[in-house]
Amino acid sequence: MTGKPLRADARRNQETLLDAAAAVFVRQGVEAPVRAIATEAGVGTATIYRHFPTRADLIVAVYRHQVESLAARGPELAGSGATPHATPHEALGRWLHEFVDFVITKHGLPAALQSADPCYDPLHDYFVERLEPVCAELLRAAEASGEINPGQDAYELMRAVGSLCAGSGTTRTYDARHLVGLLVAGLRK
Repeated sequence: MTGKPLRADARRNQETLLDAAAAVFVRQGVEAPVRAIATEAGVGTATIYRHFPTRADLIVAVYRHQVESLAARGPELAGSGATPHATPHEALGRWLHEFVDFVITKHGLPAALQSADPCYDPLHDYFVERLEPVCAELLRAAEASGEINPGQDAYELMRAVGSLCAGSGTTRTYDARHLVGLLVAGLRK
């Protein structure tokens, strides 16, 4: 995923592979068979290996792709994109719910990130560097509109959401999205 920029069709093909891998990872975890990913993408396994020679390469690429997608959603939800929302508070809430979806769909990723493979080392910093400014901008807009109490910290809010997501999947009645909704409502003045 480094080197010269990809042609538009090659970029779309790679995004298709990454989206397929992400969907399979959600259902089966990051240790899912490559053939399941290839089937989801409608390609052969050799195509996956040509783009991502190792499982670690694929996991890192999927993670970065999803972080970039989530980072791009902030401005879209804030109204500079195709789906403007009624208020900055609503945009913040929508983005945090998408953040929940990002966090709770990482089955098996924590174990991979704690492995001895150094390719995973920069992922947490990358995640924070890309998403904290997006969250901060959404918070600033909601503060400027007078909808939420001033002085909220984006990193602290993201950690709180992450903590609420930690219980996902532990019982059938635990609903991280509902809890995050309560947290977002609690930001209001």
